[in-house]
Amino acid sequence: MVDFEQKDKYSVADLLRIMEILRAPDGCMWDRAQDHHSIRQNFIEETYEVCEAIDDEDTEHLKEELGDVLLQVVFHTQMEKEKGVFDMDDVADGICKKLIFRHPHIFGDVKVGSTDEILSNWDDLKRKEKKQETDTSTLESVSRSLPSLIRAQKLQKKAAKVGFDWPDVSGALDKVEEELAEVRAAIGGDGDVEEEIGDLIFAVTNVSRFVKVDSERAAEKTCNKFVRRFADMEQQAKAQGRQLSELTLEEMDALWDEAKKKEHRE
Repeated sequence: MVDFEQKDKYSVADLLRIMEILRAPDGCMWDRAQDHHSIRQNFIEETYEVCEAIDDEDTEHLKEELGDVLLQVVFHTQMEKEKGVFDMDDVADGICKKLIFRHPHIFGDVKVGSTDEILSNWDDLKRKEKKQETDTSTLESVSRSLPSLIRAQKLQKKAAKVGFDWPDVSGALDKVEEELAEVRAAIGGDGDVEEEIGDLIFAVTNVSRFVKVDSERAAEKTCNKFVRRFADMEQQAKAQGRQLSELTLEEMDALWDEAKKKEHRE
């Protein structure tokens, strides 16, 4: 048993020490067995749980989930500290320097008049940091690990900055029609169905960008709506003493329409 001081309130320093203990040779077998790849998915899941707490406006849940994300940061950092590569101070040093460099209107003598100017300066400074001469190479800077809709919208936005874009949303809408026709053709045997569906999703995402809709958020809201309406269908069927699987498609469609009407009334 490790002798660790019991406190009413712990600090970040305590968290760092706890992780050192868990990863020590005589520590927790599971924690010692992990590497960056084995807990990569944990990081993603914890981040999404933070987002859920934000969406729910649940501050207590948010505090808990931010702690879980912080644990992931500490976990990954401890692995590198053990190898002598970097520690938490190095991580903090890097982000502090980045924030100071990218906020010359706060920490320097640059004058700005709007948030658009701030964002423009941010992009310019980011390119200087990464030693990129122009925007034309920045597609590679969009992380491949992002959720696909978020990545698609970021790629499209960056391409638009150098003029590779439709003049207005009508061109993007026409592209959706074109890609939909190609999906139909592929399903009929003329083309790669997976590739054409991907092109259609990419085209729809581009329309979202034009009308300033976050495509990932829009898809998330639709998923939540589907879950609500499907649950309502199940309740309606249960009230009739039946299971959804016992209903015909026409009967289920009627229940879906009723769930939809009920949602609009509310």
